[in-house]
Amino acid sequence: MPELPEVETTVTGLAQVLDGERLTLVEPRRADLRWPIPVDLRQRLTGSTVTALWRRAKYGLIGTDRGDTLIFHLGMSGRWRVDPESIGTHDHLVLETASGRRLALNDPRRFGSLDLVRTDAWEVHTPFTRMGPEPLGPDFTATYLRGALAGRTSPIKAALLDQRIVAGLGNIYVCEALNIARIAPGTLSGRIGGPRLVRLVEAIRAVLISAIAAGGSTLRDYARPDGELGYFSKQWRVYGREGEACPCGGTVSRRVDGGRSTFYCPTCQR
Repeated sequence: MPELPEVETTVTGLAQVLDGERLTLVEPRRADLRWPIPVDLRQRLTGSTVTALWRRAKYGLIGTDRGDTLIFHLGMSGRWRVDPESIGTHDHLVLETASGRRLALNDPRRFGSLDLVRTDAWEVHTPFTRMGPEPLGPDFTATYLRGALAGRTSPIKAALLDQRIVAGLGNIYVCEALNIARIAPGTLSGRIGGPRLVRLVEAIRAVLISAIAAGGSTLRDYARPDGELGYFSKQWRVYGREGEACPCGGTVSRRVDGGRSTFYCPTCQR
């Protein structure tokens, strides 16, 4: 599933094509993805001008001059295609701009979603009301994390995947950050002390910044809007590297937690 860096990369790519553009065509090509597509989406967006694009957690948002914001989630296999030569079976939303650009939201598995909300109320739209702070934002600090984890007996990996604690983190980048911070994924959340929490926050920020700079990680069908692949997978320290060497010299192990693969190094992560 595309995670925060992939969505950030997607939004940046879309902004280069959509920001300031008038939408001359808005064509939903089916009634639903994971959830029903708003029936008035075409009417409310056609003729509007895109005024802002941003990301919250793993969601992309496209604001317009009519006070409406389109919210998209890429699900398991979604991606935006820019100026495709043709529209295919799995292109479920097509946008065209006054300058002649075309975009198609492609989602073969249809686990993504589209929603349309009033811009002045997007922050109180579900699921944003239940989300923790952005990991790259000023509110995500070791002090905050200490309070959020206090008394918790869940493993730290599970806690970091909980969107109510921190928004946007997924399996790949949590595995990577825990390795950088030298914290075992099964460590009880409430027992991690201050210095290690400082290290963890710094590691989360570092791995996300590096991944965004690399255009995200290529996993299954993910690609940037321009069709290029993300290359952060070439920098993975532990994820997908079972049996290979960790940067510390140990050997990467893999186990399954809650249906997800956890990659870690038992030598340096304690």
